[in-house]
Amino acid sequence: MALLQFKAPVDYEKHQSAFEVFLRTFKSAPVSALDEAIEGMVINEDDLSDDYDFMDDDDEGAAHRQKRTRTTVQAKEPKLKYKELLQKVADRYDDEITIELDDLAQYDEALVEAGDTLNLVESIEINAQHYLDIMAKAVDKVMPEPNREINYKDDVLDVLMSQRTQRNIRQIDEAADNIDALEPSIFPPELTRRYTLNFKPRTGADAAKALAVRQVRGEHLGHLITVRGITTRVSDVKPTVEVNAYTCDLCGCEIFQPVGTKTFGPLTQCPSPECSTNQSKGNLHHSTRASKFQPFQEIKIQEMAEQVPVGHIPRMLTVLCHGALVRQINPGDVVDIGGIFLPTPYTGFKAIRAGLLTDTYLEAQHVIQHKKAYEDLEIDQRASKRIDAYQSSGQVYEFLAKSIAPEIYGHLDVKKALLLLLVGAPTKQVGDGMKVRGDINICLMGDPGVAKSQLLKYITKVAPRGVYTTGRGSSGVGLTAAVMKDPVTDEMILEGGALVLADNGICCIDEFDKMDDSDRTAIHEVMEQQTISISKAGISTTLNARTSILAAANPLYGRYNPRISPVENINLPAALLSRFDVLFLILDTPTRDNDAMLARHVTYVHMNNKHPDTDSIVFSPAEVRQYIAKARGYSPTIPKQVSEYIVKAYVRMRDQQSRDEKNKKQFAHTSPRTLLGVVRLSQALARLRFGNEVVQDDVEEALRLIEASKESLYADQDGYRKDMSPSSRIYNMVRALAEGGQCRPEGADEDDDETLGMELSMKKVEERVIAKGFTKDQWFTALGEYTNLDIWQTAGNGTRLIFIVSEAAHMARYESLEME
Repeated sequence: MALLQFKAPVDYEKHQSAFEVFLRTFKSAPVSALDEAIEGMVINEDDLSDDYDFMDDDDEGAAHRQKRTRTTVQAKEPKLKYKELLQKVADRYDDEITIELDDLAQYDEALVEAGDTLNLVESIEINAQHYLDIMAKAVDKVMPEPNREINYKDDVLDVLMSQRTQRNIRQIDEAADNIDALEPSIFPPELTRRYTLNFKPRTGADAAKALAVRQVRGEHLGHLITVRGITTRVSDVKPTVEVNAYTCDLCGCEIFQPVGTKTFGPLTQCPSPECSTNQSKGNLHHSTRASKFQPFQEIKIQEMAEQVPVGHIPRMLTVLCHGALVRQINPGDVVDIGGIFLPTPYTGFKAIRAGLLTDTYLEAQHVIQHKKAYEDLEIDQRASKRIDAYQSSGQVYEFLAKSIAPEIYGHLDVKKALLLLLVGAPTKQVGDGMKVRGDINICLMGDPGVAKSQLLKYITKVAPRGVYTTGRGSSGVGLTAAVMKDPVTDEMILEGGALVLADNGICCIDEFDKMDDSDRTAIHEVMEQQTISISKAGISTTLNARTSILAAANPLYGRYNPRISPVENINLPAALLSRFDVLFLILDTPTRDNDAMLARHVTYVHMNNKHPDTDSIVFSPAEVRQYIAKARGYSPTIPKQVSEYIVKAYVRMRDQQSRDEKNKKQFAHTSPRTLLGVVRLSQALARLRFGNEVVQDDVEEALRLIEASKESLYADQDGYRKDMSPSSRIYNMVRALAEGGQCRPEGADEDDDETLGMELSMKKVEERVIAKGFTKDQWFTALGEYTNLDIWQTAGNGTRLIFIVSEAAHMARYESLEME
């Protein structure tokens, strides 16, 4: 019984002819008529100007200018896009041909206007694998002759390809002259092609939306689809055979076997006409030199966290990359991969168990990277101009800080620290090879409900490479690296965890306090050395983990207990705390004014789905990313006078720690790592200014941030923190500046007797107070209030402020507040 025959509904030969015409005639999009008229306009051409120009005497210069003008006009004209690309491939300057379906759609529209409907784009999207072969045949026919000859500098493969192509042409010509001759033995086209052919899916309004992994179904088999996901594993690049070559030991013929699938059966008997005529079964010997290989890489992508329904685990999809698409994707990248969804049967023992089941994979055709690394970001001129316009105002630091999670109320100092975390400081490498990290680590310790997790989520979205994980659901292996067997090669390989995926990015760890101690110690090496050392299953290696750690944790008993010391509340080991540059303590203390403003802010966000309009400028996440990318191009240095100021500030911080230990108010250990943290924050601030040198104001702001991290600590202690009027808040701020040794007047000596009072620069203090949002009237009111109480004194004709630090002065202030 004969099988039913079904005629193909598409005329493939007609489509191939249309592709050939498309490759020959398609022109790049021309500029508009008005732009072309203006840009192509040449004033003073043909020496028609009456004005004398001394350069006209130089004939050579005039000829050069006219030639440059002609070149400029030609550059604006539409070009034969694919014809020029094919010429580059023929001349061995390029080895990749990408057919953009947007261009083919334009050609399709032109055919429809001419009265011929072929639906080329829809045909390719439905049957992409077959149309790759048709397009490759069209490319082979249209491929022009090379403009340059082969020479000794060319690759051996180029010489082989050239010789094979010339031999094919000679064989075809001889067969055309001799009608009775046997069919010529020509090289298969897969062997003579020295290019990779790929389709780029449509973009814009006509483009299909990128699918999640779980949305890819059986109906998409054979289709050209786009899948979005995060890369979890990338294999090594290895050669895969494209054309296998054999040599017969009897007739000497070369036999070529094109391989189009993942598996193939090697030939054993010679199929040449000579061996078939003589009925001699010649043995075939594999010839590696004559075979053709191409690079191959297997990639695993996993669907994004927001695409996973509740209660489900993320699904994975295997992606195979060939040729020019290898080495374009790294673990942790968020990518849109356009490719052909294909089935592949199980082989070997798997086939016995699987039965009729088949596995599926995606044959990659085009890759789009989301959230590229900072150095790979293309600077958007519009966003750059907008930020440059506000750069001159001197308030861009405040604007950028308020642009971080604007839907979250308050926490301005925390947002400033997170901005510096995104910017970072330059990593230094000392002459003997020792590295000093530039990435900033921050820990947010606070009560439940202060939006710690939301801040972490926002930073994950802004950072080009951000990984979010929780401490309870992460093991030490999941954070660092796991040893597993590669299913492709059966070798023991390392699969990177969250910290490896966040290399050159930020790793956000929520619920940091819920982690086991054994798992938490796994990140000690990452936080300081920025490497992960592995010695497992015979693998001894070191992985890079150049990442910033942003951790969020709750106090020991869920909420902060003011009756015990801060160290007991935090309950993290000193070895871990010292590795954080800034440790913020955010407490949820009820105050009528703040609670009312917070409630209004939250209800406004829920009603309008946006943050309330404020007087300050708010940049979009893309603009913040653009600014940070520009700022990270600077490597500021620390001059000698600023270095001396940092040394004095560090000595004061150590003295303050010893006093706090006596009063049982110690918040965090001040160690040499704290000094490095101040240096990193100062350099990050200098980068934000696009400065090449750190100035004293940068150091003072870094010290202020470290002091601000303790701001909530004494909220319910020591009566001087209970009054939240503007004057008291200004007093608390000036007190923090005095205790931190900031805003010192020029030429002040650190050895001055500080038992009675701390001398501050009135101008610097006023600038700091106004920068925090207070008015000048509130500043002068506070100044008069505390001068009358003999807590502050002015000196030097009002240029200096002496802050009394004796206990008697503090008691006098406390008693006056009690009387009020």
